[in-house]
Amino acid sequence: MQFTVNVQELLEGLNTVTRALAARPPKQILEGVLIEADEEGITLTCSDGSLTIETALCADVREDGRAVLPGKLFTELCRKLPGGEVTIKVGDNHMAAIRCMSFKSNLAGMNPVEYPEMASVDAGTTVAIAQKELREMISRVVFAIATDESRQILTGCLLEVTAKEARMVALDGFRLAIQKVVKDFELPAGVETLKAVIPGRVLNELSKILAEEEEDCTLLIDKTRMQAKFGNTKLSTVLLAGEYIDYRRILPLSFKTVVKADRVGVQSAIDRASLMAREGKNNLIRMSMNGETLAITSNAELGDVLEELDATLTGDPIEIAFNAKYITDVIRNITDDELCMHFNSNVSPCVVSPIDGDQYLYLILPVRVFS
Repeated sequence: MQFTVNVQELLEGLNTVTRALAARPPKQILEGVLIEADEEGITLTCSDGSLTIETALCADVREDGRAVLPGKLFTELCRKLPGGEVTIKVGDNHMAAIRCMSFKSNLAGMNPVEYPEMASVDAGTTVAIAQKELREMISRVVFAIATDESRQILTGCLLEVTAKEARMVALDGFRLAIQKVVKDFELPAGVETLKAVIPGRVLNELSKILAEEEEDCTLLIDKTRMQAKFGNTKLSTVLLAGEYIDYRRILPLSFKTVVKADRVGVQSAIDRASLMAREGKNNLIRMSMNGETLAITSNAELGDVLEELDATLTGDPIEIAFNAKYITDVIRNITDDELCMHFNSNVSPCVVSPIDGDQYLYLILPVRVFS
């Protein structure tokens, strides 16, 4: 195999596909990047056995072939190349000769015959969402995906698609996040709602390689796998098996208290209060809403913080406490000018949603405080 390719394009491709490499792969061959060259160019592929990412690059191919080179070392080597174009030639002994301007290197590869055949998604339901929208949806729910493997289904994110909208739902037992995109989707006959639980790690990596543009990312989903295709890149993964929690049963239907306040002001006040809260034993922030004032406080052995903000309260006054990290994670993912919080009591969940519409919804469990 022999080809010549632009160094920067090769590096960008490697940075994309090596996101699929595992820290401790099940097979040594999966430490490598598979390179396939033909008359159309080259294709780079990396996999951990369940997540596979491949991307196609334009290249001047002199000799077709396949090779597997050490993924991390090859990427670091390309990152240090002087620029311009690099020529890579792989012989029958799997040794790669790398030439770039005055730079020369030989890199030992592995036998590509040993690289496992990756399962593909050839049929299923197609869902197309603009890359920019999908990236935003993912980034605003991933923080609520569980990391505790004891409830594996919660380590994934639920994707629900109907004829009129797509929504992502993440839940870790302490907070719930929902993001929606409203558009028309075509579902198979007899299917009202398409559901898939996508591993959290996969969504994290997908959000990092999606482009900030309106071009669609096409998701092809069957019963056990999902493939995402955008530009010259394809990502495929195994879906999590099992039934996701019926999150709708968790959502309160009515509220006794609604508080509206400037979102930037509340976020800044919580950030400041969090500095003191982190010094305490429980990392708690208290919020007290009465009349036209929202008071945010935190206490620790080293001191305390009190900040009062203008707010509009409808309903009963309330005093409630939250884990500082949980409330911070939610408010950081809201871009509206005004923050709208809904309460029933100081021991029932707080719901944060837009003043108008239902593009997003966040639910946070409070901390029971005995004073």
